[in-house]
Amino acid sequence: MLNPNLEAIELNKEEYERYARHIILPEVGLEGQKRIKSASVLCVGTGGLGSPLILYLAASGIGRIGIVDFDVVDASNLQRQIIHGTSWIGKPKIESAKHRILEINPACQVDLYETRLSAENALSILEPYDIIIDGTDNFPTRYLVNDACVLLNKPNVYGSIFRFEGQATVFNYEGGPNYRDLYPEPPPPGMVPSCAEGGVLGVLPGIIGTIQATEAIKIILGAKNTLNGRLLLFNAWEMKFRELKLRPNPVRPVIEKLIDYEQFCGIPQAKAEEEKSATQLQEMTVTELKALLDSDANDYVLIDVRNPNEYQIAKIPNAVLIPLPDIEDGDGVAKVKELVKGKSRLIAHCKLGGRSAKALQILKQAGIEGINIKGGITAWSKEVDSSVPEY
Repeated sequence: MLNPNLEAIELNKEEYERYARHIILPEVGLEGQKRIKSASVLCVGTGGLGSPLILYLAASGIGRIGIVDFDVVDASNLQRQIIHGTSWIGKPKIESAKHRILEINPACQVDLYETRLSAENALSILEPYDIIIDGTDNFPTRYLVNDACVLLNKPNVYGSIFRFEGQATVFNYEGGPNYRDLYPEPPPPGMVPSCAEGGVLGVLPGIIGTIQATEAIKIILGAKNTLNGRLLLFNAWEMKFRELKLRPNPVRPVIEKLIDYEQFCGIPQAKAEEEKSATQLQEMTVTELKALLDSDANDYVLIDVRNPNEYQIAKIPNAVLIPLPDIEDGDGVAKVKELVKGKSRLIAHCKLGGRSAKALQILKQAGIEGINIKGGITAWSKEVDSSVPEY
């Protein structure tokens, strides 16, 4: 309801007091605050981006907030997902978010969708809301949100983050570009590391998320200077902003229906290839590795292919750090060849098992056979040594 009947909307005494700093702004005023109260916003995701933007939307007086998420709060979330607290670890993120929203704004209507957004449910979930905010962290869902917004003619306030860099824009608004104008094709699976692998500065999603919240409020107020047609780039380490022009592509495909976005992004194909590669590798469980480490055997080499900073967080005894990038560029292969001289077994691990499988495939091409640790150091922490931190 971006053009509500303002005469039918009233603010009570408490709301006048609460939103006084808004109302005295000429760009907002009483009419603008009524628009904010009448607006409905759906946030897809309550992670790094969703946390700050939901907090500020609730504080601004948004009348209805919908949240889509099916995850639970994990200790590793708390470094950046500020809507959640320690007492909510292990509990649904949407419940944690609702609790915090109602502490800030008890008058807000909060709708919860504890489900994975899909081609089957996206249109029905998005349809009741004025504005959609994309707080997701994967390509299939970003394309899904975009296409659903195009079909429903909804503004899509977009943001993304990685390590020290973030970007934000407004898609599908007033004839402007949509996500497919920025990324016509998805990158190959695995090419873009996740935050779990690459890391993210905790305050970065706070900056990008509040920019998204700002853009949503500006759309509600009818501002003409939104990020529509402009991609805002931010580097937190250098503390620099840049801006790129973004225009609709006249030859982009016409979106007529929602599709299988996992298939579109090549996820099933990549998983099948990964499983095929895994079947060609020997595997060892963490309990078998523990028995080997406790024995008198010395005919093996155990390598850890994670990044050095991960190695500092948690490690398995006797593991030699040789990061996957070193193996990929060849230097690590030479190191492994030296290590395995006189040994009968090479064993490799990473966080979950994927990167070590990739490393072993590269080493196999160089004539070095190896055994992969199933589940990596995460399984080691869960099943063998709980004192080893999970991250």
